[in-house]
Amino acid sequence: MSRLAPIAAALLGASLTGLVVVALGMPATDAALLAIYAAVAAIVAGALGSLALRVLSHRSMGIQIGIVSLTSVVAVAAGAATAANQMFISSHDLRALAVVLSAAGAVGATGALMLGRHVARASRWLGASAGLIAEGRTPGDIPHRASEELNAVADALKDMSRRLDEARERERAMEASRRELVAWVSHDLRTPLAGIRAMAEALEDGVASDEATEKRYHRALRVEADRLAGLVDDLFELSRINAGNLRLELERVSLGDLVSDALSSAAAVARAGGVRLDGRLTTEALELEVSPPEIARVIRNLLENAIRHTPSDGVVTVEAGAQNNCAYVTVADACGGIPAPDLDRVFDIAFRRQQARTPGEQSRGGLGLAIVRGIVDAHDGDIEVRNMGSGCLFTVRLPLHRP
Repeated sequence: MSRLAPIAAALLGASLTGLVVVALGMPATDAALLAIYAAVAAIVAGALGSLALRVLSHRSMGIQIGIVSLTSVVAVAAGAATAANQMFISSHDLRALAVVLSAAGAVGATGALMLGRHVARASRWLGASAGLIAEGRTPGDIPHRASEELNAVADALKDMSRRLDEARERERAMEASRRELVAWVSHDLRTPLAGIRAMAEALEDGVASDEATEKRYHRALRVEADRLAGLVDDLFELSRINAGNLRLELERVSLGDLVSDALSSAAAVARAGGVRLDGRLTTEALELEVSPPEIARVIRNLLENAIRHTPSDGVVTVEAGAQNNCAYVTVADACGGIPAPDLDRVFDIAFRRQQARTPGEQSRGGLGLAIVRGIVDAHDGDIEVRNMGSGCLFTVRLPLHRP
């Protein structure tokens, strides 16, 4: 478009010249001569102005705007003077035209210089605004004193600075989370590996000589291996979520069946910890379109988290139903509550709200709730936690009907 603009302007000028000639009834020969003389003079003036712009291209915008304006004034004056010199017979008329052109040119040149000064001042204001933004000043510190276009540029710079600050803050938070995750995972890998190595060395050295001890060591080896496998599985799942590679194979399933299966799977762990499980379904025949393995994992992780933090003789209650066009699952425990400052961090990677009761009940790297949030977000749902009674309540909401 920018390359065609001069051609379009030239065609428009020729068309307007023709319309004026027709309107005034001028002879075609005289009109053509006048147009040629004026055009040649204007082209020469324009070429000189273009050369000046090229030489002064490194100078301020105000100077360049002034050159453009002066070039337009000089082009018009030169064209008129050249045509008049060729066509006017009376020297008096020619001198009168020279006076008119000089006065008009002086006014035009003054206006061009004022315009250039205004643009230069606006440019300096924009540069100063950019400097304030770079220093971290708030948008309110930068007044709007320039043109609408430059104010828009300043607003865009403010918005860009704000988004850059937010991105840097997110990057710092992610880096801190990664460091915390590496520390936790290193610890959780080191503990079972140390146990596996010790038991393997004992079996190899013949320390476990009787059959009962060997069986106990083998059972412990399997438990530690399961813990490692679970940690690796959690890391893999979390990496898929963070990379956006979680593929959901949606099916129409019964939410009651998913909750019932999760309760059955967690029953043995709950009995071992002396925790009673209580499940209830408030809406019969409740079905929704989800990825069954992923939602089952959500409920299972929430149950494991609740059982792990509920003391013996405590109760973990699971409730499922529908409300406001959403299916919900709540898991209430008796953990004693979560400190208010930690409520917003519960779903962060590697966050642990308290120490587990025994080493064998440690969570796998603090990844379970982070995985829960990632799966729920992938289903366009939401999850929240709040303190309630003697514990806390986790609530998962999923849309009953997907778009």
